[in-house]
Amino acid sequence: MIKKKTFSSKIFSSWKKLGPGLVTGASDDDPSGIATYSQAGAAYGLSTLWTAIVAFPLMASIQQMCARIGLVTSQGLTGTLKKHYPKPILYVMLVFSFPAIVMNIGADIAGMGAVGNLLFPSIDANYFSVLFTIILLGLIIYLPYQKIASILKYLCIVMLVYFIVPFLYKQDFGEIFKATFIPTIKFDKAFIAILVGILGTTISPYLFFWQASVEVEEMKSKKKHLIVNKKLIRDMNQDVDFGMTVSGFVMYFIILTTGTVLYKGGIHQIDTVEQAAMALKPLAGNLAYLLFAIGVIGTGLIAIPVLSGSISYIITETFGWEQGLNKKFHEAKAFYVVIAISLILGLSLNYIGITPIQSLIYTAILYGLTAPVLIAIILHISNNKK
Repeated sequence: MIKKKTFSSKIFSSWKKLGPGLVTGASDDDPSGIATYSQAGAAYGLSTLWTAIVAFPLMASIQQMCARIGLVTSQGLTGTLKKHYPKPILYVMLVFSFPAIVMNIGADIAGMGAVGNLLFPSIDANYFSVLFTIILLGLIIYLPYQKIASILKYLCIVMLVYFIVPFLYKQDFGEIFKATFIPTIKFDKAFIAILVGILGTTISPYLFFWQASVEVEEMKSKKKHLIVNKKLIRDMNQDVDFGMTVSGFVMYFIILTTGTVLYKGGIHQIDTVEQAAMALKPLAGNLAYLLFAIGVIGTGLIAIPVLSGSISYIITETFGWEQGLNKKFHEAKAFYVVIAISLILGLSLNYIGITPIQSLIYTAILYGLTAPVLIAIILHISNNKK
């Protein structure tokens, strides 16, 4: 007699199927992304809530295309570019991607350090930044891919805190519903800039490279021969859709929190995640402040391995070096050295006078230049029968 699956076993079975898509979605809401959403909410209230609905199909479709490229070609996006497209395109992507990703890492490390200092004021933010960098570097180098993937997946649970924070403050649900489904567009430079910032944060080029490469890692780690069938594609689509849904909800709830608590509290200028957390404290209470701050650290721990991993995949595939999180350090030294360099460079930005805000601005510009070109190339690859 066949036993029926219980609800809990169905949930556990579905959770086990989730992997690269969930981690990619969670890493999209990194501390620098949280800063952007907080700026939008504080400056314009609920006026940008609708962007979460518009961004979702864009995010999901592009990440699904990248995942399919990884599954079908058994190599990352860089490897496909190298094999089928002119070399100058690859080198231009490399030149723009490396500084953008390093500055993104720097902004995230600085944000985590600053929030760590808020939680433990007696310890300087720089010490926290160094500590987080060392911990992340140690975990990435010494843990096999499956362990890293598992840790990142369970860290995604931290994202749930942002679903709780808005409800620690009285909400006008009619106003929220209206702002969600009726787009507000203001034709002034600052509002257009924040819309571009939101889209640039949610559709980031480093995620394209990560998604394709990590799908290959996932298959290698499971020791499966790559046979692309309907089930494999369906499972991948569900994973990516779920990850992008989580990402969209987190973005939505951060704008909702800051758009109701900070905007209505008269705080319209937020430049950093620690400012957003501190501003919440007197207006929404200690619990909201604490959860918001913990969420920043959790998202940083997810995003930084993805950022550093993506730049390492780009560089090692470009030059044909051994790569992969499933390999030990001595098997892929160059791969792990690039990760270490990217983390150290990111950490050092604060010490050479580049602030997290400047990093975010420069990153947004570089992503803005590369994203349209990469999306066009990904569309071309996806329609290439070869």
